Amino acid sequence: MSEVSISDYLLTHLQRGGPVPMNRQLYALLRDGILNRAIQPGLQVPPTRALAADLGVSRNTVTYAYDQLIAEGYLEARTGDGTYVADTEPNMARLSAAAPARPKATRSAAGTTVARMASGTVAGGVARGATTGSAADDAVGAAIDSGAGSALSSRGARLLSGTGASSAQWGAFMPGIPDITRFPHAVWSKLQARHWRRIAPALLTYGDGAGYPPLREAIAGHLRTARAVNCTADQVIVTSGTHQSIQLAATLLGEAGDTAWVEDPCYWGTRNVIRSSGLTPLPLPVDAEGMQLPEEALRTPPRFIFVTPSHQYPLGPVMSLARRRLLLEYAARHNVWVVEDDYDSEFRYSGPPLASLQGLDSNERVIYLGTFSKTLFPGLRIGFMVVPAALAPRFARANAELFRDGQSFLHAVLADFINEGHFSSHVRKMRQLYAERLACLQAAIRVELGDTATISGSDAGLHLALGLPAGTNDVAISQAARERGILTRPLSAYYADPANAKPGLMLGYAAVPTENIPMLFAELAKDIRAQVNVCA
Repeated sequence: MSEVSISDYLLTHLQRGGPVPMNRQLYALLRDGILNRAIQPGLQVPPTRALAADLGVSRNTVTYAYDQLIAEGYLEARTGDGTYVADTEPNMARLSAAAPARPKATRSAAGTTVARMASGTVAGGVARGATTGSAADDAVGAAIDSGAGSALSSRGARLLSGTGASSAQWGAFMPGIPDITRFPHAVWSKLQARHWRRIAPALLTYGDGAGYPPLREAIAGHLRTARAVNCTADQVIVTSGTHQSIQLAATLLGEAGDTAWVEDPCYWGTRNVIRSSGLTPLPLPVDAEGMQLPEEALRTPPRFIFVTPSHQYPLGPVMSLARRRLLLEYAARHNVWVVEDDYDSEFRYSGPPLASLQGLDSNERVIYLGTFSKTLFPGLRIGFMVVPAALAPRFARANAELFRDGQSFLHAVLADFINEGHFSSHVRKMRQLYAERLACLQAAIRVELGDTATISGSDAGLHLALGLPAGTNDVAISQAARERGILTRPLSAYYADPANAKPGLMLGYAAVPTENIPMLFAELAKDIRAQVNVCA
């Protein structure tokens, strides 16, 4: 297809005066054309001004579509040479050589699959990004190691030996915590009072297994707009958080002993819930394009692949489009479930928000997870998952059977909070505030440490990863900082294999007042200098 025919192609399909804005139509048409190979890799697309003139739209409309496609990897801008269609085709030779394709389950077979339940205990809920444990936590660990915990099963002992939760969940620089002092309490209180005045009995009893229907509608609408998730309200299952969502997926879709690929490093909670569900986690390394897919791993398909593609936790890279497509094709060929944890993607500070992995999936292999812990407050304990339509009724029934969820009253308040525009307004305000605090922390790091430390994961989310020189004892730094009242977590604790661990610190900036960041990081820098030779 030539540049001229691209214009003709778009003119044929654009719907003027329709409900979908022109910039979104243009983005979707170009994206679908690239995915369907109607627009070939390597083709130079028309300049924005020329295409705008051909289509009879504003240049801003075209610029929006191009910027979004560039951000997501469909197009690549070459300085001084124009914009070209990126080559993101999966390497089919690799897929064919890696392992024989597992037969795909039919829709009815998928329904049978979810009836299987692996034995396993439910892991307790804890907050993502918790810091190192207190003295009481350490005493529990010592008791287990000394044999006082011999009544525990081997699975229970393994779970407690790798915990990351802490009794301290608020303070600088606690990772993964939003600024709960900026939550619009007055608005929330009014919404609650409105329901209390004429409370419906259904809001005070056990909840629907899938969650309060109006909240599911509100979540589905938000996800379609903000995260490009393909879903209806019927596919949304409301849970008490990401841990419960993972437990539910692992229990319904996995058997004891099944393998689950996880990122290395990754969120410790994911790894622990997987283990407690009877699955065997297999860590795969992370690079600048997200989870790597080594040839050796590809030869033996797992049952699950757990990923954080839009903002890898904890290091922060975005999974490349080429790797996303390879992952989805591999999952479809081998009947693998991909669990996408999209924990904080509402907060992105450079470029447009990135579309979800689930939005690319045309084979219904992705289970999408989200949470309100980062956008609102962790104590709300409301998360959600989006599952393929054929599985949704069974997930709802299992959720009711295993967890007997309630909180319908809170679900009703949250539904109003979203539908009346308070949620989107709050997210916009916090995005601006967090961007300001991120910039302040980055400046403080440069002042205190110069070029010695590296920063990653700072384009989105509520934290950054501060890399330190090899050999640095980041655990000692974290413990010393805790004695100063500063909460951080050693990056090395997120690696499955200590031999591969890289030292660093997880620094949450969202809950730290901007004016306090330079002083507090200067205190933390004293503990860093005690472990490494850095320039002040």
